[in-house]
Amino acid sequence: MAYEMTWKEAINQVLGQFPGGLHYNEIAEKIIEQGLRKSVGATPAATVNAQIASSIKHDGSTSLYVRVNKGVFALKSGLSPMESAHLAAESPQLVEQDEAQSQIISAFGMYWRRDAVAWKNNPRLWGYSKECADKVDFGGQKGIYLLHDGREVVYVGRSTDGSIGKRLLDHTKNRLSFRWDRFSWFGLNPVGESGVLGPIPSNYSADNMIATLEAILIEAMEPRLNRQRGQELGESEYFQHEDPELKTTKLMNDFASVLAKGHL
Repeated sequence: MAYEMTWKEAINQVLGQFPGGLHYNEIAEKIIEQGLRKSVGATPAATVNAQIASSIKHDGSTSLYVRVNKGVFALKSGLSPMESAHLAAESPQLVEQDEAQSQIISAFGMYWRRDAVAWKNNPRLWGYSKECADKVDFGGQKGIYLLHDGREVVYVGRSTDGSIGKRLLDHTKNRLSFRWDRFSWFGLNPVGESGVLGPIPSNYSADNMIATLEAILIEAMEPRLNRQRGQELGESEYFQHEDPELKTTKLMNDFASVLAKGHL
């Protein structure tokens, strides 16, 4: 069996190629592109960020890493002694601040198709991200959601006690059932490395809450004078993956149809 690098070994190899530092999203992308790890989980960028941030906070002066900017890290060995010492002194506190201001919306999806979901008890809302093709079930997410008729928003709802999946299921049966064909959602539950949704954080910073509200409105409304989408959300978008159960049902129906025609 071929040896697979640990996360830190892979991170070190990538950062060694970029002495000035690299954002943790880009580090994760390079690890995948260069095949340094076969097993990357559902959230490789978050794993990279956690590995580096943990080292900076807990390893002290022995940590190999420094924070260059928000989300951007470098190896001490790639910097001048003066710059390395300066960044090392302030990195632990700044990393703590970054974590306190971590985004509220951990994952979101825009304009997902209603007909790509198998609507039954505890429906599964399958999605994948650009950085990793592993599927994640967002049916159990808590947060807010929008119902669309084409591109028009026709309803805004929230899910606190239950899940977004169950709330959407309700809307396939109630008075709104014929009024929407797509939906968008913004979830609070973070996605773990294994692709399982984790618990909602207990508190958020006021600054980040304001930034997140702005980002949600920009994503949902798409105002023409906002040149950029909600930057606070950009790294957490997931794209819809059609429920495999629908494909199986379609194949079975097609097979039954062929058999029926054969007996005519």
